[in-house]
Amino acid sequence: MTEKTDILRILFEKYTGRPVADITELSSSGSNRRYFRIKGGNLSLIGVIGTSREENRAFIELSRHFLDKLIKVPRVFAVSDDGMAYIQEDLGDNQLYTAVAHGRESGEYSSYERMLLCTTMEKLPRIQFRGGEGLDWNICYPEPAFGERMIMFDLNYFKYCFLKATGLDFNEVKLQDDFEKFKNDLLEDMGETFLYRDFQARNVMIKDDVPYFIDFQGGRRGPIYYDVASFIWQARARYPEDLKQEMLESYLRALRGFKPDLDEELFHRRLRLFVLFRNLQVLGAYGFRGYFEKKPHFLASVPFAIDNLRRLLRQPFEEYPYMNEVLTKLTSMHQFYEIAEDKRLEVSIYSFAYKKGIPVDNSGNGGGYVFDCRSINNPGKYEYYRQFNGMDKEVIKFLEDDGEVNEFLDRVYFLVDAHVKRFIERKFTHLQVCFGCTGGQHRSVYCAEHLAKHLADRFDIKIQVNHRELDIEKLM
Repeated sequence: MTEKTDILRILFEKYTGRPVADITELSSSGSNRRYFRIKGGNLSLIGVIGTSREENRAFIELSRHFLDKLIKVPRVFAVSDDGMAYIQEDLGDNQLYTAVAHGRESGEYSSYERMLLCTTMEKLPRIQFRGGEGLDWNICYPEPAFGERMIMFDLNYFKYCFLKATGLDFNEVKLQDDFEKFKNDLLEDMGETFLYRDFQARNVMIKDDVPYFIDFQGGRRGPIYYDVASFIWQARARYPEDLKQEMLESYLRALRGFKPDLDEELFHRRLRLFVLFRNLQVLGAYGFRGYFEKKPHFLASVPFAIDNLRRLLRQPFEEYPYMNEVLTKLTSMHQFYEIAEDKRLEVSIYSFAYKKGIPVDNSGNGGGYVFDCRSINNPGKYEYYRQFNGMDKEVIKFLEDDGEVNEFLDRVYFLVDAHVKRFIERKFTHLQVCFGCTGGQHRSVYCAEHLAKHLADRFDIKIQVNHRELDIEKLM
């Protein structure tokens, strides 16, 4: 145990009165903050080690304030004497980002995914209005309010880290004139509302189908439009236009509870400015991370953001004529017309009946795995279970109560994980895993579903599930 995590052990044991059994570091998504899952007895908490005392203080104080306002955020239980570490409620691992992965990858969002997204947007007005109510803005880090400096930082970030890097010729003085007017327009209608600033699917946890909110420590006083634009027009989410409208309508219904006199026409005009601002802000970040830090993932995201910008410019921003002209030229550049190919490893997982043959590997790679599930106790031999399949709760309970399937899958996970890791290292593009049983309905379906979830939780890969005998195909 390192010296840094020793303080988390002390906080956990002092708060719970139980010894720590396990501490596991969690992914931090590029943040300097480090997160750990700490377990002892039947308790699980999250430990956080920050690099800034002021940033930690902002999160802790905002969490307390939000909970008082009945906003669903993690509760902070204990803080170290130096303020550099604390332990908080464990909300699990189900990010909204993961929960809507199928829609993001396929572009077709299910009714359940749409419900989660719309419910999240319904919660935003409470965060903005109740979250800002009575809040001491001085606790916000690093700034108490959305302001001129923040806007100009981001616009210049776009100009120097993205626009200039494309090689597009432009008049910097004329562009700066429009930037100044754009900045002044963005600063109108500030209000006493809370601006989350990083309101996105990775910062929403889903627990019992209810959204909880995390990573709000960068929030400050600011206009309500910013977070709406950030969430709905997120570059790589691939939300279809009807879903964007559905989310926006969900937000507006909730917003009227806080602004009964809402002028919707004005709202849409103001929101459009912030959608443009967020597009430029995102392109600046992608440009810096891609062109200067040479991180290909960010360059691969550029065409998605450019496509958002291209759609937005169908209605010109006549109040900023030169900026509009430059952005139109930018979106017309040839290099931004092709969406970068997704080269992540794709794992195809099949369930099948042996009597109908083993699925063919259409990728041409060959290899992979075929697992015979017929050693597992078969629910299909009982008349009651024949009406169900391996995704139904009745079959799941039968298999898990019996226990043989758990031991079987533990061995499968060990083998397939090793394959996936090596294929990712070698930049292979495809792996096929098949589960066969007598009818292709119960055991093989259960195993295919659980391997897909296991891999989705552990790796950033594409996963396709095909239950051949049930005629079901889906992306995870």
